[in-house]
Amino acid sequence: QVHLVESGGGLVQAGGSLRLSCAASGRTLSSYAMGWFRQAPGKEREFVAGMAWNVGSTYYADSVKGRFTISRDNAKNTVYLQMNSLKPEDTAVYYCNYGPRAYEPVGSWGQGTQVTVSS
Repeated sequence: QVHLVESGGGLVQAGGSLRLSCAASGRTLSSYAMGWFRQAPGKEREFVAGMAWNVGSTYYADSVKGRFTISRDNAKNTVYLQMNSLKPEDTAVYYCNYGPRAYEPVGSWGQGTQVTVSS
């Protein structure tokens, strides 16, 4: 059973930055793609960013492209999301997950971390 714990969220003003972390335990995820997802109030969870297992290819939703950067440290079983130039529409609970492809999560969802961007 893989346990995912997200952290690093908070309240930030528009234009600010945050760095999210997702630590996995229970299984090494170095052979899986990793992804970040978010869910805003009243909306469905959506894909935000992903990285292939070999730390090569990265994928981003159009809404965050150029502002967010995903990275991973396989030795620490941890994935990160650097978020710059934050906008109020980025406000959501952010989750990480893993799978054969970054946008096809197969794990159980963690508790997420709240990101709130004030205007």
